[in-house]
Amino acid sequence: MASSYVFTSESVTEGHPDKLCDQISDALVDHYLNQDRLAQVAAECAVSTGIVFVAVKVASEATVDVPNVVRQVILDVGYNRGKFNGHTCTVLTNINILPSQAPHVDEALLSDDGLDQVTVQDNVTVFGYACTHTPALMPLPIWLAHRLVRRLDQVRHAELDYLAPDGKCQVAVEFENHTPRRIHSVTLVATQHKKKPSLEELQRDVLEKVVRPVFAEEPIGLDDRTLIRVNPEGPVKEGGPLLHTGLTGRKHSVDTYGGFTRQGSAAFSGKDPRRIERSGAYAARHAAKNIVAAGLATQCEVQISYTMSLAGPVSLRVETFGTGRLPDEELARRLLRWFDFRLGGIVRRFRLRDLGALCGGSFYRRLAVYGHVGRLDLPAPWEDVSQAAQLRE
Repeated sequence: MASSYVFTSESVTEGHPDKLCDQISDALVDHYLNQDRLAQVAAECAVSTGIVFVAVKVASEATVDVPNVVRQVILDVGYNRGKFNGHTCTVLTNINILPSQAPHVDEALLSDDGLDQVTVQDNVTVFGYACTHTPALMPLPIWLAHRLVRRLDQVRHAELDYLAPDGKCQVAVEFENHTPRRIHSVTLVATQHKKKPSLEELQRDVLEKVVRPVFAEEPIGLDDRTLIRVNPEGPVKEGGPLLHTGLTGRKHSVDTYGGFTRQGSAAFSGKDPRRIERSGAYAARHAAKNIVAAGLATQCEVQISYTMSLAGPVSLRVETFGTGRLPDEELARRLLRWFDFRLGGIVRRFRLRDLGALCGGSFYRRLAVYGHVGRLDLPAPWEDVSQAAQLRE
């Protein structure tokens, strides 16, 4: 690979139509698990102008007012006026109550041998990644993009009420010998309500209240060559579902590592913890992060492959891209020794069924925006690095 290059990653605000769908789907997961921690849920959502469609397949005796949950998420995000808002939009639902597709088993009550009976229901390969670019051990481009859109949402709620909920940001970072050296460019698109200031005022507000405060806290800041663009193609009115449709699971790169490393083919949101494509990806991130936190590599990718009807993985592979202090095969052996990658073991170790209740009832919905990994604002158990010492030994 070239020793010098530019890498870009994008993130989107909570009002982006795809992220709105992710939050609705995961809010439903929260509500079902809050009532029935063994609920098996699959929730999908699509939005367009004035309409929301939600399909839920659930094996549980819990009762959830799906339309009310949908409207509340839409209003919380900020769609409370205009042609698409939580008060007046049409909410169509299709709810299928299904017999359990797997035993209703509480993994917390099982013995280690009993966890071998908790098998995965799909064939999937998942990836986890960590590197030393940031305090969260995340790639710098996606880390910065998430910070910028989060800040944009914060100032929209607190100060700039002329901003509409939809927005996105792309950050380009220059690398030299695979190490981030400078910020090449920042491109941020913010939508506006009809009652709006001029484009010049919006650009000034976003630059002073969003971009500069974020980079003031970063070791690699803006310089006189950094290209900063705010709405480079002009004003964007309203945005959101009025401008483009949204669908659950369409922002998988935003949810993971911004394209900096490989990612699995399946999305996360709208799925209960027994879905291995979600739980397994969290376990892979946990493993990779502990290897880097242990000082055994400066970047690490963990690949785990699962197949139907088996409790644990059929393959686990570690790739440290030449930065490992030990052979990759030895790191893989240490992971298999100290970490339980069986589905039931992951659910039990991370307490995935209880995270909503432990976080006021809305953990998965909060996880659905600004990334599922690298979260320092949430008690995400896959971000814990307390097992790094075991790996060093």
